[in-house]
Amino acid sequence: MAQKPSIPKGTRDFLPFQVNRRNYIYDTIKSVFKKYGFAPIETPSFELSSTLLGKYGEEGDRLIFRILNSGDKVKKADLEALAEHNLPRFANSLSEKALRYDLTVPFARFVVQHQNDLTFPFKRYQIQPVWRADRPQKGRYQEFYQCDADVVGSDSLMFEVDFIQIFDEVLSALKIPDFTIQINNRKILSGIAEITGEQDKIIDITVAIDKLDKIGEEGVIKELQSKQVSSAAIEQIRPLFSLTGNTDKMLSFMREFLSDSAIGMKGIEELEYVFEKTALLGLKKAKLDFDVTLARGLNYYTGAIFEVKANGVKMGSICGGGRYDDLTGLFGMKNLSGVGISFGADRIYDVLTELDLFPKM
Repeated sequence: MAQKPSIPKGTRDFLPFQVNRRNYIYDTIKSVFKKYGFAPIETPSFELSSTLLGKYGEEGDRLIFRILNSGDKVKKADLEALAEHNLPRFANSLSEKALRYDLTVPFARFVVQHQNDLTFPFKRYQIQPVWRADRPQKGRYQEFYQCDADVVGSDSLMFEVDFIQIFDEVLSALKIPDFTIQINNRKILSGIAEITGEQDKIIDITVAIDKLDKIGEEGVIKELQSKQVSSAAIEQIRPLFSLTGNTDKMLSFMREFLSDSAIGMKGIEELEYVFEKTALLGLKKAKLDFDVTLARGLNYYTGAIFEVKANGVKMGSICGGGRYDDLTGLFGMKNLSGVGISFGADRIYDVLTELDLFPKM
């Protein structure tokens, strides 16, 4: 009896009507990207493992799909590492390539590799699939599309303001009725670590705080304790978990909280500039909120960070992004700041389906 065909968990087939709907999302996003002067590029679906590993933090690295070597290359496996129970080193010797985890790190590699062919600041958009070895669940797939736009080669905060406008224009054009752009700054998080005397634990603090909406305050505290963050530092950080009020009130509180941290105050100043310029331009539908607990776990962010949520829909963030000051430096090209955003097309698809917002085709 023939075995019933199936596909791997976390992947999907798309029927013609679904492809048409997905193209509607892509076309809407592309039109706004082009309006703001972004040009398209593409990169390979897989990269050298060395390009990807170590760029996303420990948790991100665990979710990278590795491609096993084949043929004679298998014979080059590091058996000495296996004998020493050094499994990471052994795994690296078995796999020289990996499926891309996102579009940003490959873009940084692309910029360095093609720097003589580009004019800076360089503005690109890219719509391609990425892969993550995550546990499949609603709104979370192992293969999904990202729709990215990045500017590299400028530290002007006006690009942050532009990206807020792009979020607003795209999601308004898709007729999503209610959505919030959450913004924070990694310099503020660095300042929090500094004033608590835990500068060396900035990554641990960031990763834990980023889970507040998933595991709650007590869960975050337990994770901080497990990373040996001091009780005194945790007590200093704790009031931030329930910080509420309008933007001016919260930024005023953070100004006082971070008054002894130069980097923290720099983060406050950058946020105030973005809020001021955005208020002058106005927004169609979006709410723009400061969220001090927004951290985004990716290690390469250094400035403003964004997440966008569709209100009234049980779904995680549908867009994200942020500034990265020296990602190209990892590939040998120093002092080239960049900022970018990503639309999660698959989650946006699910939101439009749930709210019955697709046009009749």
